[in-house]
Parts: sequence; structure tokens; C-alpha cells
Amino acid sequence: MPGTLFIIATPIGNLKDITLRALETLKQVDLIACEDTRHTQKLLTHYQIQKPLTSLFEHNERLKVPSLIHQLQEGKTIGLVSDAGTPGISDPGFVLIREAIRNEILVIPIPGPSAVITALTVSGMPTDRFCFEGFLPQKSAAMRRKLEQLKDEPRTMVFYESPHRVLKTLKAMLEIWGDIPIICARELTKLHEEILRKPLSEQIQHFTQSPPRGEFVLVINLRSA
Repeated sequence: MPGTLFIIATPIGNLKDITLRALETLKQVDLIACEDTRHTQKLLTHYQIQKPLTSLFEHNERLKVPSLIHQLQEGKTIGLVSDAGTPGISDPGFVLIREAIRNEILVIPIPGPSAVITALTVSGMPTDRFCFEGFLPQKSAAMRRKLEQLKDEPRTMVFYESPHRVLKTLKAMLEIWGDIPIICARELTKLHEEILRKPLSEQIQHFTQSPPRGEFVLVINLRSA
């Protein structure tokens, strides 16, 4: 009988946010496929879990997936985790999950933390309809085209952004969308968590004076401006 692939959500910051079911599953699987073995090992060590790890990240995913599928077909159980949050959400995992489904291998979700949902729930923006846009294109021209395309988006939008790009992104949003209110959520669930609800111009001023650190989630609703 083929094995099972478990999609396991892990904390986005605070290690106490892991679910009891996630811990139980991590203890039971034969192998854990993770984005960064060093990062995942810290989580496992904290909860006194000893399991073999294999790396699965953006640049090796297509090479590693055939071996993992073979192991699943041989009857092994594999847990898929990312560095933080739910695997496959702007993180590696899609290729493995798709191939497992194509090979009729059972895929079971172990739900838990997600930076997208965490930021939405505290944003104060409408949450009955929303879209996740992930990371905007890196090149300025492509970013501007994408923001122009989204000018008529009625739903609340959620973006991920890195600290070294966030000011560039905020300035492009200000230029194209105007000085609208935006939520910048930084270091969610961590010691230095910061959730700022300000117009774009004030967000830019704040992060110009206080250099941005940590990963960002941006929440915007153009209709609520």
C-alpha cells in the first residue's frame, strides 16, 4: 500500500502556536521534507522529536520530488513542512503535492498557522472576500504593471514582502494607488511584533526613520480608502 503525505503547518514565529495534531504527526512520520533542515531541526529539538530530514526548497524541488514520490509509493509516510506557516503558500510544496495526487497517494492536511490569515484577522479590513497576491514582481516595471492591474480590485488584498524591498513597494503603491490606509504587519507572533495601521505616506515615513526588519504582510482594501 502506498504511504501518506502530510501537509503540516508550523508556527510563523511563536513556537507555542503549533497544534497538538501537528506534533503528533511529526512524531509518527518516517521522514520530514522541509525548506531548511537547520530551521526545522530547531523546532523538532524544542519538542524533543527525532526524525530524519530532507531539504525541499525552490531550487531543488523538481529534482527531489521523484525520490520522495518513490518513497511514498513504497509505503513510507512523509511530513511536508516549510520554514513557517502552511506549506505551499508562497513556499515550496506545490510540485510534491501535485505529483502525489497524480500518483494517487493520499494527501492529508494538518492545518495551523498562516501569516495570511493572521494578518487579515487583525487588519480591520473586510474579510468576507479577499485575495492573496504573494510577493510582487522584483523588477520595478513589472511591479508597477501589477499594481496598475489591481487598481480596480474590490476585495481586500494581502501581500508578502521582505524587509529590504518593503519601502520600494510602499512607494510604488503610493504613486499608483494614492495615499490610502494600509496595514503593515511585521514579525507576526514574535517578540517584536508590530502592526501599523497608517496611510501609505506615514508608513513610508515610519520605515524610513526605523529601518524595516523581519518579514512583512501588507493588507490593503482600495474600496475602504
